[in-house]
Amino acid sequence: MLSLAQARALQLAAQGLLQPPRRRPRRDDVVAAIGRMCLLQIDTIHVVARSPYLVLHSRLGNYPTAWLDEALAQGRLAECWAHEACFVGAADVAWHRGGHDHRTHHWAHRHAARMYREQRTEMDALLQSIRASGPVRSADFARADVAGKPGWWEWKPEKRWLEAWFALGELMVARRDNFQRVYDLAENVMARLDPPFDPAFAPSVAEQRERFILDSVRALGVTPAAWIADYFRLKPKVGDRELAPLVASGELLTVPVAGWNVPGYVHRDHADALDKALAGRLRATRTALLSPFDPLVWDRARALAMFDFEYTIECYTPAPKRRYGYYVLPILHRGRLVGRLDAKAHRGSGVFEVKALFLEPAVSPEPTLAHAVAGAIAETARWHGTPEIQLGRTRPAGLARLLRAAWRGTG
Repeated sequence: MLSLAQARALQLAAQGLLQPPRRRPRRDDVVAAIGRMCLLQIDTIHVVARSPYLVLHSRLGNYPTAWLDEALAQGRLAECWAHEACFVGAADVAWHRGGHDHRTHHWAHRHAARMYREQRTEMDALLQSIRASGPVRSADFARADVAGKPGWWEWKPEKRWLEAWFALGELMVARRDNFQRVYDLAENVMARLDPPFDPAFAPSVAEQRERFILDSVRALGVTPAAWIADYFRLKPKVGDRELAPLVASGELLTVPVAGWNVPGYVHRDHADALDKALAGRLRATRTALLSPFDPLVWDRARALAMFDFEYTIECYTPAPKRRYGYYVLPILHRGRLVGRLDAKAHRGSGVFEVKALFLEPAVSPEPTLAHAVAGAIAETARWHGTPEIQLGRTRPAGLARLLRAAWRGTG
């Protein structure tokens, strides 16, 4: 039986978060890390680094963010709707474009389909314009006054139409300019993919679902059936009965986990890691700041069950109702989620502001923990180009003294 700590270590190993990088990062590591996670969620908030860059930093360390942009422009990565809008490896694009019934339940596809029914003439005209004139950005179109409209409807019409065609699969993202999407016809983007896109490969809905189930289990390291569907937003939910044939074929392994009253599932690719975990030979030594949209924590029920960490993204919560702050980063330390910090990178002045830092109630501010957390904050601040750290309040209050001592090199 896996202890919960061993299960955590197996999940961290699968996610690339078990131990610090052993060498300096290389360009290929960006694509490899996304392949390991199976996807990389995109979010545009940038009070610190935008989420996809920060997720990679948690795994790779001090890498140039331009490498992610380059991999997209070179066709080694692509963007699609998966968990949400995500980067995926070029080799996986065919899986995301096959089995179209799978994505019709996603909110983005539903919104896009409704928009096309209501604004078909305008959307067809935009698509024809791109076909005739080439790739475009939303910024290429003048903005009308749409103040006060929620969600997609706050965008200018052309932006909504571009996003709708992207969700419907007619447009893809050729590259990003200063993180702005450059939209092109899907066939043009797919023609540049590396490895090449095979138009003859058309998996059925059932084959696609099985592939995404297997990829989800592989990315999660060890998981009960209940956590699988969320990774790729599968519907209906995945249950033990559906997984039984995959266990029988050897694609999946089962293992009991302490405290779970259901089986834990492990992908056969992690058989060796499972043996190491059972023997207590997977040691979690990484300390890192995580994005709110990191695969490790985006499923709140999973984070609570696996790490006893109750976490909500509060940037969408009205300020008076926030408990911890606008953009709060979970703190991973040696196999546990030990706290969280509300941060803002002031790039113009080179300051990394830690507005507040909270340790979990059961976590003691030991000097070794404080030193490791201080190192993770300093590493992230230097990577941002904001090496000066300003520390606000901490809980417990005495943690501030230990962090400052570590930054001075005396802790």
